[in-house]
Amino acid sequence: MVSVRFDSPRVRSLAAGAALLAALAGCASGPDGGGGASGPGITGEPCPRAVNPEHGCIYLGIISDLTTGPFKGLGVPMVTAQKAFWDRVNQQGGIGGYDVDVHTYVMDNKYDPATHRREYLEIKDKVLALAQSLGSPTTEAILDDLRSSRMIAVPGSYPSKWEFEDVILESGASYCFEAMNAVDHAAEAFEAESVMAVHYAGDYGGDGAAGARTAAAARGLRFSELETPQGAGEQDEAVQAILERKPDMVMLTVGPAETAAIVGGAVGAGFQGHFMGNNPTWVGSLLQTPAGPPLKARYLVVAPWKPFASDSPGHTAMRLALGRVQPSDAFTSGWVLSYPLKAVLEKAAANGNMSREGVYEALGQVTTVDYEGMLPRKAGNFSGSPNAAAYRESVIARPDEREFTGSKVITDFTAGTTAIAHSLEAPCYNPR
Repeated sequence: MVSVRFDSPRVRSLAAGAALLAALAGCASGPDGGGGASGPGITGEPCPRAVNPEHGCIYLGIISDLTTGPFKGLGVPMVTAQKAFWDRVNQQGGIGGYDVDVHTYVMDNKYDPATHRREYLEIKDKVLALAQSLGSPTTEAILDDLRSSRMIAVPGSYPSKWEFEDVILESGASYCFEAMNAVDHAAEAFEAESVMAVHYAGDYGGDGAAGARTAAAARGLRFSELETPQGAGEQDEAVQAILERKPDMVMLTVGPAETAAIVGGAVGAGFQGHFMGNNPTWVGSLLQTPAGPPLKARYLVVAPWKPFASDSPGHTAMRLALGRVQPSDAFTSGWVLSYPLKAVLEKAAANGNMSREGVYEALGQVTTVDYEGMLPRKAGNFSGSPNAAAYRESVIARPDEREFTGSKVITDFTAGTTAIAHSLEAPCYNPR
């Protein structure tokens, strides 16, 4: 059964139990007077890489795509950025008398749900929360256990269904709202009258396609869609369908390799329309492939935040913490995704209960998050109903090899008319 956020704090039904836990926690204290703690993933002993050796240790797990999956180009730099983020937190004094360790339990899911679940079960009793759970179908594979364990997970994915999950700590606009904003942009900037969604099966592809479908209906545009498999060499059917249907705009919810194959193949065969893609469709290295020129001419990416080289205190802190790296917008994602968990842990520490149940309770009390300018504070609301709390704004960027990560923002944070008007009473994509 899905655990749904209501207008009152999520934990209302657990209020009596939470109050008892808080009272019990008040009888104990963590190192250096920190909040009470018990259970998995938190210890009075210092972390293996302790910055503050007098502190205890909070262990967070990471399960990402690190070697052979389609999103390893995103997963590897995301993990690097998260390690740098939490190292910076420790250098600034830690949280509630604890340092935070995200180095010990880093697992490779290969973007395979069965592997993801196996690795989660291996580390679940050793970590307080998951600092990253990359992928929609992979996170779905552990969702029931996350709920029953009251384990908080930061998803490396953005389907609208996460708005309805008490144990998921999401950031940025969902794929659904990104696609709505893309279609609204296409209708206004390109005068598009027809839209075709080309997407993966499952939560990621389905959510993007659902947003495009909703916006097309709201705008009175002709709409069609095609589900396509993973693999750059598996896109002939998608290319042929685009050439036959001749949409004004193709909305892509696939991986970077498929984006290059579809855009390069369709434009090379004479397609005259435009492409827009959800955030995971883009990596700057695509500009170095044969698809680079078609992408520059016909493709825009809709992203939940601005790229690596942008000017904000958070972007600056990230670049300083990472040091000399090849710039990547995936670093930005890993860094931004970490702010809400930091806010929740700080709230749990202030409450005097750093246990897993205390962290779960604290999540429902967070109404804003200080993203240091990388997102508006209002994007970090986890206390209200999905419709009230969902963040709907995104940015649009175009490929540009003169930029550090190959994309240049052409719109600020904005939500189109469809996203603003949409009532999120259920996930945009829900196959059940």
